[in-house]
Amino acid sequence: MRFGVLGTLAVWTEDRSLVAVPEAKVRALLADLLLHLGQPVSADRLIDDLWGDQLPVHPAGALQSKVSRLRQALENAEPGGGQLVEYRSPGYLLRADADAVDERRFAALAGRAGATEDPRDRAALLGDALALWRGPPLADFADALFAQAAVARLEEQRLTALEDRAEARLALGEHSLLAGELGDLVAHHPLRERLRAAHMLALYRAGRQADAVHSYGELRGRLADELGLDPGPGLVALYQAILEQAPGLLGVPAPPTLAARPRTNLPALLTDLVGRTEAVAGLRALLRDHRLVTLTGPGGVGKTRLALETAAQSADAFPDGVWLAELAGPGPASGASPADLVLAVLGIRDDSSLDPADRLAEALRTSRTLLILDNCEHVIDPAAKLAALLTQAAPELRVLVTSREPLMLAGEVVWAVPPLDLPGAVSLFARRAAAAAAGFRLGDDNAEAVTALCRRLDGLPLALELAATRVRSLGEQELLARLDDRFRLLAAGHRDAPARQQTLRAVIDWSWDLLTEPERLVLRRLAVAADGCGLDAAETICAEDGLDVLSLVSRLVDRSLVVPADGPDGPRYRLLESVAAYGLQRLEEAGEAGLLRSRHRRYYAELAERAAARLRGPDQRSWLRRLDAETANLRRALDAALEDADDAVFPMVNTLAWYWFLRGRLTEARRALDRALASGHAPAAARATAAAWRSGIATLAGEHGERGEHAAPPSLDRIDDPAARAVLEWFHAFVASDFGDPSGAEAMTGRALASFRALGDQWGVAAALSTRAKLAIVRGDPAAAHRDARQSLALFRELGDRWGQLQAIEWLGAALAATGDREQAARLHRDGLRMAEDLGLWPQAADALSWLGRGALHAGDLTQARELLERALRLAAGQSYQPGQVFAELGLGQTARREGQLDLAEAHLRRVLEMTKRTGSEPGVGRTIALSELGFVAEQRGDPSTASPPRPGGPWATPPSPPRSGPALA
Repeated sequence: MRFGVLGTLAVWTEDRSLVAVPEAKVRALLADLLLHLGQPVSADRLIDDLWGDQLPVHPAGALQSKVSRLRQALENAEPGGGQLVEYRSPGYLLRADADAVDERRFAALAGRAGATEDPRDRAALLGDALALWRGPPLADFADALFAQAAVARLEEQRLTALEDRAEARLALGEHSLLAGELGDLVAHHPLRERLRAAHMLALYRAGRQADAVHSYGELRGRLADELGLDPGPGLVALYQAILEQAPGLLGVPAPPTLAARPRTNLPALLTDLVGRTEAVAGLRALLRDHRLVTLTGPGGVGKTRLALETAAQSADAFPDGVWLAELAGPGPASGASPADLVLAVLGIRDDSSLDPADRLAEALRTSRTLLILDNCEHVIDPAAKLAALLTQAAPELRVLVTSREPLMLAGEVVWAVPPLDLPGAVSLFARRAAAAAAGFRLGDDNAEAVTALCRRLDGLPLALELAATRVRSLGEQELLARLDDRFRLLAAGHRDAPARQQTLRAVIDWSWDLLTEPERLVLRRLAVAADGCGLDAAETICAEDGLDVLSLVSRLVDRSLVVPADGPDGPRYRLLESVAAYGLQRLEEAGEAGLLRSRHRRYYAELAERAAARLRGPDQRSWLRRLDAETANLRRALDAALEDADDAVFPMVNTLAWYWFLRGRLTEARRALDRALASGHAPAAARATAAAWRSGIATLAGEHGERGEHAAPPSLDRIDDPAARAVLEWFHAFVASDFGDPSGAEAMTGRALASFRALGDQWGVAAALSTRAKLAIVRGDPAAAHRDARQSLALFRELGDRWGQLQAIEWLGAALAATGDREQAARLHRDGLRMAEDLGLWPQAADALSWLGRGALHAGDLTQARELLERALRLAAGQSYQPGQVFAELGLGQTARREGQLDLAEAHLRRVLEMTKRTGSEPGVGRTIALSELGFVAEQRGDPSTASPPRPGGPWATPPSPPRSGPALA
């Protein structure tokens, strides 16, 4: 096996498959052992490193548990892997060869590089060593005290290797490449004099003497201001030599093909390129291997800026020059073709009888040149013909194109420039805002607003830069608040930018003006979809007689106005938020807004209706994911139906209620049902159905009435559909099995079961049987529970409904546990957990974790019980799923009592009482168990005035606590 610390902690198998090492503490243990590879680390040291002052109750046992899990993870990955972690007094060690750890391989390669005198070999060895790095060392433990010294040591070794390689490459004459590459490194480590010296020398040799002098001045100022020091004598001597243009500074002569300084018309760039380091490196590699590369992407994504930076860093590879031809200038109306513009840029006189394109091809036939054809989208056909002619005529020519759509040529490599990722977008905004507004700093008080702003601007560099200029007058909070009116807000940019890039609207106008009328129609209509839509939705919403929506959407994808993505049922198409806002404005201008809102609403109302039946059967998984992908559209359609008092309101909320329940979106369900019930008139049956769903879901979410009781189930008599009435009666029985009178729940379950059998509804029969099994567990009849749960499981398996299988598995496992077969019960609950996680049914996953935690509690593994139950509690709380919270809190209270942590146990149990508070005469099983456990807590404290109630039996019972000091035992 191989291990990595040069980046986030990683483990790979022999075939380079990544090994999952679960849980942060287990990963921290592995990191600690790797930092002491081959040497035993004492148990006390490991405990201190892993837990610090927050020690577990039994530190040695907790450490042994983590070691066991680490061994298991390694063993699961590779047979025999667990043996790599061995006990050797006074602690543990990781037994692995030195070359199995990337840190050791890095050190070996760096050592070999230091021993060679050939600069080419030294640069190659150091390049191989640095290629092992995947990011900051032990990035996931950078804040851990045990790792900080090692992180600092490794970071220093990396910087030293970078400096060594820079000096080797300077000796090879690669100064122009280094001048660009070292810039970011110097910016991150501005006080490293050796690094600064290499950068200054690279700048000087690349003909940038002024930049080299400025770099020295910046360092001298920083040293004086921050440390009160002067640069070292070596750097001072280099500075003086640069000022005097000492002949010796030129070093070894460059290779013959690079001896002449490249000619170029690239503009000097006034700002840094942020967030594109990897993109520049990737493009340079593409230009080495391919002769025609096209950068595509939406307006404002930074295609031109990326092309210029790539060209500047690649200049040494093109002895005949790097040239920029801007094709978005005069345009076809001026009579100047792309060939004419390129001839003018290159200074080639066209005094022959040849066509301009042929004259250009003849001039470049033997040229080793990089030619940038910038902004080709409005002259796409002549630009494509010119690029094809030139690449065929000039075998050493490289052409880099920027366009909002590809040229569609043989041999063309298309690179879609993505928006900046969120960290890059935040970094760009912060830099530009700091330049525009003195005193702007990114900190805790504004980080959330800046992050939201960058996300809503889709990471588009131009939009971010335009927004940054408004920070001075508005501040970031107000800027975010006004972003709904983004086209008016971002209407003033840099005066030196082209007119098409001075406002956000101008950027999109430029693309809109290039579209055909059918393309404009589809683009503005797609804007009604929220966060994208599938092809079927696009074709339905955008429909028009004779309109080929698929072909037009494909054209809009090519023109970088629609973003394609994979969806659960096929491709999805999304507009960037700014493009969608623009499209909605165009939709209003076209007078189509009302029509398209109605189409969108009808489509998604019908989708919700189609989904209802498919969520109970073999298609459940795919339809859950489909509805997940359409969540934003379903919300928009429901909002529109409510605003327009549309008849679709109640059918939508009533069909979506089951989806919301399955996904644990109880808060969303309550809000939607409340809004529907507060809206205008609707058929009594539809309102009654919505009220019934609302009542049950509110109880599951822990909603209390004014006197603390849970919502009572409404009358179901007004629901005229017997199938819907049976489902809701069962659903309220399902809810009451946790919170209500068990006898009432049994009566409702019995009535629902009889109705389902009369209707021939096998799904309903299976659901009622699983609830009846649960109620049998509550009343202490595991045999009946086993019988009903098995029948339910068989029916749900036949139907292919995996949610139903989870319900049956839960109570079949509970019945087995109650009769002593805890091993088989644990297997069932583990199967249920995997199934719930695969489906994304998080309430059921929380229940499965609680059952597994309870099994560990019975087995005496209190550490594992607590971890499983804490996971269950977090998951249930995140879903507002109160039965799951009650179940997990009960288990945690029982675990804490067994550990002797009586205050903690009481806190958990009192939270159960608070959650299950009601006014009825029947306390409910959760409340009964909590009261019983509180009696045991009082007994362990030695309180003779508190009599312990009878210990509950069944799967909720816990074994007595082990003996401990004190007057009483559990």
